[in-house]
Amino acid sequence: MTTESPQWFTSSYSNNGGACVEVATNLAAPQGIVPVRDSKVRVSPELRVPAAAFASFLTGVKGDGFRGV
Repeated sequence: MTTESPQWFTSSYSNNGGACVEVATNLAAPQGIVPVRDSKVRVSPELRVPAAAFASFLTGVKGDGFRGV
């Protein structure tokens, strides 16, 4: 069994002094998860989101589905 490490990145839109989150989408296909963490505290625990739920979240964000929530 191969264990892959998260390859963390922030969005190119996150140029706000580091107050953002990082994601590791490289684990979506092999493990079915997308880890998310605070970019300011990189040793903090990560949130492991199911890949399908993360994809739904991105669809909502891109479609402006959270306006007024």
